[in-house]
Amino acid sequence: MNELTGKHALVTGGGTGIGLAIATSLAGAGADVTITGRRIEVLEDAAKAHPNLHPGVMDVSDEADVKSAVAKAREARGPITICVANAGIAEGRKLTKTSTEMWRKVMSVNLDGVFYTLREVVPDMEREDWGRVVAISSIAGLKGLKGAGAYSASKHGVIGLIRSFSEDFMGSGLTFNAICPAYVDTAIVTRNVDAISEKIGGDREAALAMMRDLNRHKRLIQPEEVAAAAMWLVGAGSESVNGQTIEIAGGQM
Repeated sequence: MNELTGKHALVTGGGTGIGLAIATSLAGAGADVTITGRRIEVLEDAAKAHPNLHPGVMDVSDEADVKSAVAKAREARGPITICVANAGIAEGRKLTKTSTEMWRKVMSVNLDGVFYTLREVVPDMEREDWGRVVAISSIAGLKGLKGAGAYSASKHGVIGLIRSFSEDFMGSGLTFNAICPAYVDTAIVTRNVDAISEKIGGDREAALAMMRDLNRHKRLIQPEEVAAAAMWLVGAGSESVNGQTIEIAGGQM
């Protein structure tokens, strides 16, 4: 059963990893899905996974670009009533090594980008009196991660936005929730493994084990596991799930 047929979903950072897994699941449930990112070649390649996936270049850190891209998606496929704010970057540095440039880069993508995106799509949901917003935060949004102050702050901020907006629209047909994954088997983890490996003398297996063992169940989470949670939050029966943070971490954090 394609319960999302007729719905238009927007997934930021939808060309790879968690974003692509969610976008593909939404498409499989019948939704028309606009997937956005900065690299058109990546988006076009990802769109081959399902005929309901539609690529659209958008830099979430650029306010004007977000306005333009959302308008184009709306014109092409109708009002956007499902939004998955997934685009993000993960960079970690100690406080004294964190430059203003690095701080602003992380905030502009991870926090400003969510704000810009939601500000553009929520009016569609208001007009339809139905909408589902899912923001991909992180376990770093619930507790501070050592050596990752900017990243942790940005993800805490995402949760603050979601909780506030859920109150703003309480009692309407709109819900706002955040998913907080631990370490997921994506390119971000691969890059972090490479960086750790360099620091500990090139032992990539040891570096991978360090990342994996930070998850409570001692394995990397698969993107499809995060997608399953997102599908629950946008599907029938989730109407009373609002303003929540869903932890996907293999155990209690």
